[in-house]
Amino acid sequence: MTTNQIVDLARASRLASVSMQSVTDEQKNEALLRIKQVLSERQEEIFKANEADKKTAEEQVKAGKLSASLFKRLDICNGDKFATILSGVSDIVHLPDPTKKVTLATKLDQDLEMYRVTVPVGVLLTIFEARPEVVVNISCLALKSGNAVILKGGKEATQTNAVLAQVIQDALASLPKTNGIPKEAVQIVETREDISALLDLDRYVDLVVPRGSNSLVRYIQNNTRIPVLGHADGICSVYLDKEADITKACRIAVDSKTNYPAACNAAETLLVHASLLEGNDKFAKVATALLNANVTLKCEENVRSFLQSTVSADLQAKVVAAVPEDFDTEFLDPIMAVKSVSDVNEAVEHINEHGSKHTDCIVTENEATSDFFTTRVDAAGCYWNASTRFADGFRYGFGAEVGVSTNKTHARGPVGLEGLVIYKYKIRGNGNIAGEYGSGKKQYLHEAIAPENYSI
Repeated sequence: MTTNQIVDLARASRLASVSMQSVTDEQKNEALLRIKQVLSERQEEIFKANEADKKTAEEQVKAGKLSASLFKRLDICNGDKFATILSGVSDIVHLPDPTKKVTLATKLDQDLEMYRVTVPVGVLLTIFEARPEVVVNISCLALKSGNAVILKGGKEATQTNAVLAQVIQDALASLPKTNGIPKEAVQIVETREDISALLDLDRYVDLVVPRGSNSLVRYIQNNTRIPVLGHADGICSVYLDKEADITKACRIAVDSKTNYPAACNAAETLLVHASLLEGNDKFAKVATALLNANVTLKCEENVRSFLQSTVSADLQAKVVAAVPEDFDTEFLDPIMAVKSVSDVNEAVEHINEHGSKHTDCIVTENEATSDFFTTRVDAAGCYWNASTRFADGFRYGFGAEVGVSTNKTHARGPVGLEGLVIYKYKIRGNGNIAGEYGSGKKQYLHEAIAPENYSI
């Protein structure tokens, strides 16, 4: 697109977002159910586009230009993937409307009331790699929260993304005119040049939501004035404390790493209390469980030496030496960096130094130790005796997920609908003026208003 075309697209999104401000929850749900219906009706068209993308991507994998993990995320035809996409739309329909909620109500004076009310952010720019289902998930979440959205997917899914976006636009265009949601509420762009132009349009775009690699997120964060909701890395850790239940440790470590190694909430680092390496087989059981699950352990020398003398010979090939960079690496493969620590404090220090503030777990039977860990680790998610793979919007009950944020403003952790609203202050008066209040004048009441007495 030319620069002028991108500006026109962004302006159309802004106008659509303004229209969306007054749309009711019933109208939003009507639109979502219509989208689900048209997606189902045009499944064959969608699958044809996805097969074409997969054929091209498969050649790129063979040529070493595309990772196998990205290719795996591309497919929406096999298994129950498409049915899951459709059921995800229904799930969003049943979520409560996050807008128009009063989060604070204060009586400033007898005839002067202030309300803090949740409202849509406005225009979202979502940039993602592979995973064409994101087109549907994000579009439906945006509409449910009253936002307009501009989508940019990875080139490996260009045809699938384009068809899905077109289907959604056609569904919106077919709604009754009384619905109030324009088809411009969902738009898509295709090139990096389009994104570069949009990142300059803070006049029209309110929030950027990147979902992808470290390099993608870093690029966006460094090239826009628009607020960015996202995370660059998923370097998650599991810490095995000296009082860990080893049965739980085996289950949690294996699941955190192998349930889906390419996910951002998969564990990349395993920290082990040094006492577990001293004359017992507790850590050997955890390591063996991981090795049997085909995980390569990149170990510091003392850990590697311990495992060489405790795990069976047929597993030794997957116990290799670690280098310092391994503890700052998001492998996205069945690989873990392993290090021993002297106590929970050293574990916390390591995670805060090398982690990505995503999700970290402690395995221990000592509640005080777990409290120390979960309080002091600086991450969006801190778990006690639970797999890091629970860091997910669906598992949290948020419905489809917008993304995961490691920010410390607006939204943090798995982000659902609540991350797509902000708030505004509304005041209802009766000709009141600020000059009437102050020392020697009228005084503010600052009384809380009970919900049953809201007049907004």
